[in-house]
Amino acid sequence: MPHPTPAAPAPDAPAQDARPQDARPQATVAIVTKNRREYARAAIRSALAQVPRVEVLVCDDGSTDGTPEMVRAEFPEAVLHVSERSADIAVQRTRATALASAPFVFCIDDDAAFSSPDTVAEALRLFDHPRVALVAMPFVNVRVSDRVLQRAPAPEGTYVASGFVGTAYGVRRDVFVALGGYRPLLVHQYEEEDFAIRLLDAGYLIRLASTPPIHHFHSPTRNREGMDRWGARNTILFTWHNVPMPYLVAHMAATSVNAFAAGVRAGTTGRKLRGMAAGYADCLRQRQERTPVRGETYRLYRRLKTGGPLPAAVAEGTAWGRVAAGAAESARNATAARRPQAVVA
Repeated sequence: MPHPTPAAPAPDAPAQDARPQDARPQATVAIVTKNRREYARAAIRSALAQVPRVEVLVCDDGSTDGTPEMVRAEFPEAVLHVSERSADIAVQRTRATALASAPFVFCIDDDAAFSSPDTVAEALRLFDHPRVALVAMPFVNVRVSDRVLQRAPAPEGTYVASGFVGTAYGVRRDVFVALGGYRPLLVHQYEEEDFAIRLLDAGYLIRLASTPPIHHFHSPTRNREGMDRWGARNTILFTWHNVPMPYLVAHMAATSVNAFAAGVRAGTTGRKLRGMAAGYADCLRQRQERTPVRGETYRLYRRLKTGGPLPAAVAEGTAWGRVAAGAAESARNATAARRPQAVVA
């Protein structure tokens, strides 16, 4: 099926709201949480400390440890949405972004915290480039090392990347919603990678920031077995849904070998194999739903993935840039129609 020219809505511009700045925050900080009350408390407190003021939106994914009660009691200024049944993080982040009132939405994990009150304000200024729809902010896994991840190679200039990590990013709400948010079938793991390549296919870029790093504390309450299984399944589904021909066969083979090898190295071969089998089965069930990205998109994605960040001008000088430059509103509607829709209920 031929692809329409990639496009999306004309993006919101920062700091151009006609109403007084204190009437409508330019940014929403969205935090999805489940059974991490103490971590969530620190995350919310750091979000409320951002200057200027931001909307803080908390989506509770069926907590049973008193997290919603804590939010209501200690942070009445935060907007709280509670789900009785768990839908997992990808669905809840899509929901949170759709519910946000600000034109820019910043997401951090519930076991993360801003290290500076100026992080969001600094990141907002990086949306000045017309094709930047998402800003990936630096973060540190503080219980692992002091290495700063996801940071621009230099503080000056516009550097773009192939993807982002969900604990530290900001996105244009209108673009995110128009593209359908995260693909619901991915549930958890690889949802960011999938959205990133679809965003690129719509003619937008992911910009790396040099803002103060977010501190990610890696809560011990993580489902390691589920992460192994979902990760193996979703890497297969990511390949099936996004990689165009003639690249699909080679990419799928490499993906399968790499997933198996990772399982052998980590001693989790059984989990990886079960996840891969589930992924192949889902590919068969969804064989009519395959909507791969354009070849120009895939080639730029692979260049960024294997070679690292590039200046935005270099990315725009590729074949992808020439296609993206011809985007039209009618194509935007077609792109939104063929992508997963935002989950708001």
